[in-house]
Amino acid sequence: MSRVRRLLPLLGCVLLGCVLLTLYAPDGILPRDEPPPEPVVWSPYDLSVSIEVAQNRLRGHPNDAAVWASLGHLYLEQARRTSDSAYHAKAEDALRRSLRLPAAGGEPFIDAVIGMGALANARHDFAGAVRWGERARKAAPYRWPLYGVLTDAYLELGRYEQAESTLRRVLNGHPDLTSFVRAARLEQLHGRIHAARRLLSRACGIAGDPAEYAFCQWQVGELNWHNGDPDTARSAYAQALAADPGHVPSRAGKARAEAALGHTDQALRDYTSAVARSPSFVVEYGELLEYLGDRAGARRQYAVFIARQKVLAANGHTDHLALGIFQANHGDPVAAVRHLRAEWRRRRSVEVADALAWALHRAGHHAEAVGYSVRAAKLGGHNALFAYHRGEIEHALGRRSGACAHLARALSINPHFSLSGARRARALLAATA
Repeated sequence: MSRVRRLLPLLGCVLLGCVLLTLYAPDGILPRDEPPPEPVVWSPYDLSVSIEVAQNRLRGHPNDAAVWASLGHLYLEQARRTSDSAYHAKAEDALRRSLRLPAAGGEPFIDAVIGMGALANARHDFAGAVRWGERARKAAPYRWPLYGVLTDAYLELGRYEQAESTLRRVLNGHPDLTSFVRAARLEQLHGRIHAARRLLSRACGIAGDPAEYAFCQWQVGELNWHNGDPDTARSAYAQALAADPGHVPSRAGKARAEAALGHTDQALRDYTSAVARSPSFVVEYGELLEYLGDRAGARRQYAVFIARQKVLAANGHTDHLALGIFQANHGDPVAAVRHLRAEWRRRRSVEVADALAWALHRAGHHAEAVGYSVRAAKLGGHNALFAYHRGEIEHALGRRSGACAHLARALSINPHFSLSGARRARALLAATA
């Protein structure tokens, strides 16, 4: 890792010093309107070069705990940009090697501890991530990346007040790109979309390399997609891919936006490219194929998903949320409820509450479902899928006015939230008009 890259957090801190007084004002994190930064142009990015440099270093210095920790973080970054969980095992091996090589004073190298927390988050072991994060905090309370691990874990566990207080500490002490992205997510969860956009704009403006810029632009794309602007979302995904052509989430996001805009052929090409690099988007691709009438093609994609989940489960990493959502939509709703009750016992986030509500509805338990649907909306955010699910549940309970209100809200937030779901919502509204 070059000296320049090591200095980037310090440079980012200097650049962000002028905005500290605007953070967490009563009406949002960044209340003032400011023009976005000028677009950044990057050369195509290849993370494998950094991985190779670290590996070469370790061949000559196999007891360098710092480089083992850096390699672990690089594998985690590769997993994130490719959506390929195969890199998680490589990351764990590198991080554990670092932990077995005590740093100065005989203590484990702290970046390896933080890396294990990030790995736990990536594997959806959020309680484990909290344990690793707290271990790092006790050993080195001013190693700011540990608070990112804790913030992410608290968000996924549904402990939103703890997530916000943890994030505030970073923003007050060492604001950086990832803290702005996390703050944007909190703003979005609360429905403060304008504030979220400004935070992401700032993050993109301080990106230190093509991978960071691609990550930020992907977040911009996701925000615009979820708020009903597929054209702007597609542009952001394209910018991410220009910086980092291997950023698979942006490739899949671009395909999703293209499908919403009616560019079906291009959407199919981009989905094909995305799933060829990672199986993480096979269900999404299958749903488009099913919507287009290619049921056999959809079944093939769903079979890939099931096979992948079996491999993960065999390695002790059952993804109850993903399995539950899939079974509720494409398989056995009773199995979906079982998976999602298990996930609810582990974490009580709004996403899990919505998924469990939908599974209960699909299994015929509409009265119980509505309670979880209400919990999914407790933060007051704008989520078209949550609103659609609530509308379907209200419709099943015979509550016509409530059903219409929630279905209309879903379409007003994002009329493209799901090709089949949006079509169903419009049909129900027409039938009850």
